[in-house]
Amino acid sequence: MQHTEIRLGLPSKGRLESGSLDFLSSCGLQVHKPNPRQYQATIPVVPGLRVIFQRPGDIVVGVRNGSLDFGITGLDIVLEQMELSDAIVILHDELGFGRCTLQIAVPDEWTEVQSLNDLGNYAKTIPDRLRVATKYPSLTREFLIENGLPDCDLISAEGTLEVAPTIGYADVIADLVSSGQTLRDNRLRTLDNGNILLSQAALIGNSDSLHTRSSVLKVARHVLELAEAYLRAEKYCTVVANMREESPEAVAHKMFSEINLGGLQGPTISRVITPGDGDNMCSVEVVVLKDKLVEVIHALRSIGGSGVVVTPVSYVFEEEPERYEALLEKLGRKDHD
Repeated sequence: MQHTEIRLGLPSKGRLESGSLDFLSSCGLQVHKPNPRQYQATIPVVPGLRVIFQRPGDIVVGVRNGSLDFGITGLDIVLEQMELSDAIVILHDELGFGRCTLQIAVPDEWTEVQSLNDLGNYAKTIPDRLRVATKYPSLTREFLIENGLPDCDLISAEGTLEVAPTIGYADVIADLVSSGQTLRDNRLRTLDNGNILLSQAALIGNSDSLHTRSSVLKVARHVLELAEAYLRAEKYCTVVANMREESPEAVAHKMFSEINLGGLQGPTISRVITPGDGDNMCSVEVVVLKDKLVEVIHALRSIGGSGVVVTPVSYVFEEEPERYEALLEKLGRKDHD
């Protein structure tokens, strides 16, 4: 029986749980969970949306079978399981947290093996096929075939993979790596070109729910609208400064003469009302890239700017959310309701 409420699966523990909660809060989608022991919660600003906390892998299964309408989990798990069904739609694959890399790792003592080509040459010298222990057999197999290593035995494993070469049930491993400390502690190291996937948190949805339930599609737009605007805003800040000039047009002319002062679509310039007459003071406000902030401050000073104030940008909204437009295209829909 199909559920009538709209369900969002979130990771129940670890970095993905805290990252998901922080991300949603930053997007204005605060999760209300009065009892930390409960595995259900709500997002009050999205009526009818129920949050279900599950293991990251179970979230993918839930979205695939339709018991969940949406889920936030690792892109690595999503891509590993997507070939099992076309019921999963990726709504956003770069939520900006939970970053890690799926990589090939070999024992430290294999000093002659530094690249995949070296690994292929080494595999030819051993009597049996190269054994690769991994929790991601589909992604790993595809990567190895694409890189000229089709004749490997993929050993599906759970738990701690780092011990596999030591205890002898595999020669190398393919596992998620964040800092790499666990590999080093177990005398393993990655290869120069052994990155299978750069992964981070992703938002996924159930294709059938999105196709058939307008309420689910409406929630998808709500979430994507805020998520995109928040992620877009992360790289910007707002700079406000005062400048003496005869007119706002004269200030604009000076602003546009500097490459970093154009803003998103141009600066906002207004008169400043001061106690004295004839002060000709203007206030300028411009949204700029954070990584250009020092250059922006120098440029403002060079054209007479003073009293510079810098504030964060919470959201930057475009005319239509790009990811929602892409979702409608995937669903074969043209409406924007």
